[in-house]
Amino acid sequence: MNNRTDGVTRMQIQFAESERSTVGIEWELALVDGATGDLVQIADEVLRELGTPDGREHPQITHELLLNTIELVSRVHRTVPAAITDLQELMALTREVTDPLGVELMCAGTHPFAQWYDQKVTPNERYDRLLDRTQWWGRQMMIWGIHVHVGIDDREKALPIVNGLLTYYPHLQALSASSPFWAGARTGYASNRALMFQQLPTAGLPWQFGTWANYEEYVQDLVTTGVVEDHSEVRWDIRPSPRWGTVEMRACDGLSTADEVGAVGALIHCLTDRMSGDLDDGVEPVTLQPWFVRENKWRAARYGLDAEIIVAPDGTERLVRDQLLQLVDELGDTAERLGCAAELAAVADVLDAGASYQRQLAVAEANGGSLQAVVSSLTHELRSGLDRTPRGSGPGDAVGTGNSTGAGGS
Repeated sequence: MNNRTDGVTRMQIQFAESERSTVGIEWELALVDGATGDLVQIADEVLRELGTPDGREHPQITHELLLNTIELVSRVHRTVPAAITDLQELMALTREVTDPLGVELMCAGTHPFAQWYDQKVTPNERYDRLLDRTQWWGRQMMIWGIHVHVGIDDREKALPIVNGLLTYYPHLQALSASSPFWAGARTGYASNRALMFQQLPTAGLPWQFGTWANYEEYVQDLVTTGVVEDHSEVRWDIRPSPRWGTVEMRACDGLSTADEVGAVGALIHCLTDRMSGDLDDGVEPVTLQPWFVRENKWRAARYGLDAEIIVAPDGTERLVRDQLLQLVDELGDTAERLGCAAELAAVADVLDAGASYQRQLAVAEANGGSLQAVVSSLTHELRSGLDRTPRGSGPGDAVGTGNSTGAGGS
């Protein structure tokens, strides 16, 4: 896309100054009844108790689209462990309010059995506008995720890093996949959330723009035609976040343990920092054709850690599990420098214990298909952490059978 030649003044989107490779993490949590496991619509009550004396929301514990959800937002940190500690302190503070109410906290990409039409929307002009436009699909957004922001010290590096991170999209999607159930049904997908969220306008995979001016033209076109009011309503899976001076990874499903949030956060932090340094040295990130990126997203959502993904522009394919272990090895020095070596190493722990979607399926099978048991296991994990017992082979280990490349059929 070229710069404007039609006489229209191009929108200027300022990119905030940010220190290179600072990190912040947002963690969306569901509120569930401790007895039934169903979602409860009490975010207003919880947030009111956690608010400031003058009646404002806690600056780091906030509303989300639905009243069954709160979001924990870390401060800006230099290391992933510091961000995780921050989030754990916020969770402990939240439990001081929710525990006496008999309410548990839960995180996964979707709730195993709750129904979307029972959920109440947070009163908010921005949310009202979104739902008025998106209707049925907007009301379906009963999903949870984690968002990881990494500071970018030069605006011109933001879009090349977004494009480069798309190469690692399936690695992060598979590792975080935690939504095998939807509204009481087993979907056959490791991440049903990934395919649900992309139904919203401007959500899904980003366009691979070459320059910041191209991005400004894109946002200007959307504003001119009434699609969005500003760039913050561009809800890509990976996006520049101009307000904070970051690249924001939004592709990951919600995770039920701090260990997993730390592992995924460390992987994102290290990949982004490595690309940032390479760009400083004049080396562009490896990027894949958009059709390969789209196929990789589907494979990771469908098959999770059993997916065979495309890893190079020539179409080379590898198992995502093997690629994750290779990345842990490749990024070791970067992780040491960034202070997240233990968190990056925890990627292997997740592979051993099984990703969340695998653990959920195993719990359901061990309990006669009970999805209440799945919710109970998720709330237990959030309190107690990841069980590092290696996952054995057996029923429930895989999402489905068949060709994990997704080839064949229509």
